[in-house]
Amino acid sequence: MSATRYRRFLKLCEEWPRDDSKKGRDLGTFLRQRVAQAFREGENTQISDPEKCDQMYESLARINSNTYREKFPRAKDTSFTGVTAEECRVLLSTGNMQQMDEQRKGLWKSLVQRFSSKPAEDGPEK
Repeated sequence: MSATRYRRFLKLCEEWPRDDSKKGRDLGTFLRQRVAQAFREGENTQISDPEKCDQMYESLARINSNTYREKFPRAKDTSFTGVTAEECRVLLSTGNMQQMDEQRKGLWKSLVQRFSSKPAEDGPEK
């Protein structure tokens, strides 16, 4: 029975879409890692709680098949902020997150330089 569960999870991992804009941070990558951890021995893995395992699979399968998105369609394609799904996707992309981190570091560095009594470490000021 464990072999059947393992194959079902593998099939779900194959079907789960990858989000290339979130390298290493997307739900599909996390799901694949968790399945690999849970089934370390592959089909021979002993499952301590088969009911919970089946429940997790069914929940993930409903998410993957957009069951609730189809059952409860949205009236508008925006959030309460007015941002569309595509705009959110762009904002949360890895490249954009790195750019925001660099800007944040730049702001922090300028604040430290402004309020520090020591000269900046980058080099002599002119």
